[in-house]
Amino acid sequence: MILHKVIPILIVCSCLSPSVPAQKVLPSPLPLALPSTDLHAQDFDKTVVPITELKLLGLGLEGKFGTGFCLDPECRFIGTNYHVAMMARPRKIKGEKVIQRYLATGPDDEGATVNDGPSVGPMKYTLSRDLAIFELRHPLAHHHGVAFSLDDLEFGQEIDIYAYPKESINPIRSLLQFHGTFKGQTMTGLLAFDYSLSAHKAILPGASGGIVVDSKTQQIVGILNEIATNGEAIALAVPVQSLADFVVKVQPCLAGSIFPSTKGISPVSADLYPKFVPPPPVDTLQYRPEEPAAVKVLRSKAQLLADNIRNLIAVQTFAWGSGNKEPAAMAEYEVRVLDGYQRFREYPNGKKELQDVPMPLLNTSMSTGGEWAELPQMLGTEPRFKIHQAPDAVVNQRRVKVFQYRADAEDGVCGFRSIFDFVFFTIKKDVDLACYGEVWTDEETNILRISEHFEQLGWWKHYQAVVTYGWLQRSGETPRLIPLTISAQAERGKKVYWCRGQFVNYQVFSSKAKQIRPGFRE
Repeated sequence: MILHKVIPILIVCSCLSPSVPAQKVLPSPLPLALPSTDLHAQDFDKTVVPITELKLLGLGLEGKFGTGFCLDPECRFIGTNYHVAMMARPRKIKGEKVIQRYLATGPDDEGATVNDGPSVGPMKYTLSRDLAIFELRHPLAHHHGVAFSLDDLEFGQEIDIYAYPKESINPIRSLLQFHGTFKGQTMTGLLAFDYSLSAHKAILPGASGGIVVDSKTQQIVGILNEIATNGEAIALAVPVQSLADFVVKVQPCLAGSIFPSTKGISPVSADLYPKFVPPPPVDTLQYRPEEPAAVKVLRSKAQLLADNIRNLIAVQTFAWGSGNKEPAAMAEYEVRVLDGYQRFREYPNGKKELQDVPMPLLNTSMSTGGEWAELPQMLGTEPRFKIHQAPDAVVNQRRVKVFQYRADAEDGVCGFRSIFDFVFFTIKKDVDLACYGEVWTDEETNILRISEHFEQLGWWKHYQAVVTYGWLQRSGETPRLIPLTISAQAERGKKVYWCRGQFVNYQVFSSKAKQIRPGFRE
């Protein structure tokens, strides 16, 4: 973990970073606004947006068109179809720069088929996961997301479709509303709807990525991705449940706010129990007392997780910010652990190996450390970690086992380094701190989440790091547990500063397999 402070007048920085290999970053999680369900039809022009890419082609313009929608309440994430994202590849949406693109499917995805649309040509992907997300540098002004419904649809249920079909005058398009009813579900997992013409107009290419909304509740139930090719007024849509599963994988923090019923572990979740304080020893034994069987299993699983991580390489994203604001700075680095230390390279074309990620040019910021690799190692092998099993709990409709741990400052387990950067020289100071946290596992004691807290950090207060883990599943290989997200926050003065990251594009050192994102294929 690195804490960073810049004082412009003195050109001075102060950093706090761990002094142990590859290690060494939330009191209660930051509040996230939920979208409103009280929305009238005329307000959807602030939720649904046109996606357009224009290119000069000789003396004319070539246009590629699609539709998107605000995924989150603030409208910094735009949802659409996979085939729209692959076809249009916009650099901006309504003037805001696209900084990241997430794909839910691709030609190597399980169940992928060749799909030949009227405007995109043959393209191989899985129809039921025909989804993509664009992350914008800043939210779209005067736009907002709306609520989603994960409830099953009933036959004949009334819906409305909102999209920007391609019209006769390019590239001018307007938002059209089509009324319809639910017809059923196709063999490919799509939702089918009969619909009526809108001002004598049918749904045309360019509407892909629009939204299907329940007419009564005004909640999104599907994402439009196809129309019937035989002339019938039938529209097909990807179910919202597929979107929820996708968001859990690529933006788990966001998923917890817009899909609260999903079973993913939030990267900013708070601990379940108060700080663990071991009872005082009853006598002076010569040997350590034997640990309970459940703790022994946890240590074994933690060591297995640590071993699996050693031969992985991934891309780690970083987002720095404060309070409830959008990130003030973002970056991506390739990361791996070598000889117990994490090492970075700029992504995608970096050549130089870095020991630490450069801090953003902000007055005050903090960064995550190597907790994702070190905490499993210490839980597995460090006897000075005192571990206690707490009562089981249910998190997002999922039963988890909960273990608590603690190490005192005199144990010398949790060490940090303070770095004061005076531009031309630096001063470093190492210190050992007391640390504690929780480990959440599934019912087979596979680790899902580890938190870490530190006491007496000086200028900073209420310091917490949370790492979440999930399964990497690749065809022909045994599933392995890997880090998914890492989040950190601490308070200084009356402000909360945070850094959040994800791990994507995993590779095994000994494998020649294509890089993939955890849980699905591009």
